[in-house]
Amino acid sequence: MSGTGGTVEEIDTPRGPARVTRHPAASGAPRGLLLLGHGAGGGVDAPDLVAATGAATGAGFDVGLVEQPYRVAGRRAPAPAGHLDEAWLAVAAAVRGDLPLVQGGRSSGARVACRTAAATGASAVLCLAFPLHPPGRPERSRLPEMAGAGVPVLVVQGRSDRFGIPDDGPGRRVVQLDGDHGLKKDPAGVAAAVRDWLAGILG
Repeated sequence: MSGTGGTVEEIDTPRGPARVTRHPAASGAPRGLLLLGHGAGGGVDAPDLVAATGAATGAGFDVGLVEQPYRVAGRRAPAPAGHLDEAWLAVAAAVRGDLPLVQGGRSSGARVACRTAAATGASAVLCLAFPLHPPGRPERSRLPEMAGAGVPVLVVQGRSDRFGIPDDGPGRRVVQLDGDHGLKKDPAGVAAAVRDWLAGILG
């Protein structure tokens, strides 16, 4: 069926139906597929995901915006990490085809993308507002999740993000923009960072 601004497909996963909204590359001949997941309590219409989608389609990528089964079922409370990863792996296997895969998401979706990158064979990971640690708890760093992706990572983070800001590291580029964890203040900055990164990510 067709949804607003994209073609919507429901995909069976071990954790229930997920939903993918597909946006084709502007060129008509895609260089790759970018799969993006939403945050814990939000949807695929988040401003940073919208900005990243526009940048990616303009850079020659098909984009799939993935709604996890708990959101498709109408729940706001996120599923356990293992359930999110299971559903993501099923979606990636169903939709990737022969295109090189780049995966990512905002906040919780970025964590899922990092944890599953090796299993999906992703070429790179895009992290929008990666929640480095719980607010006020820097000792509970989630940096090992990001480092475990094992592929090039772009992090786009608000300078006032109360979940912390990762540092640049091996294979990891961090772009800081005005704003907080919502990344709503500078959508043009999000788009520019994603577009520039994607331009070189597949050689």
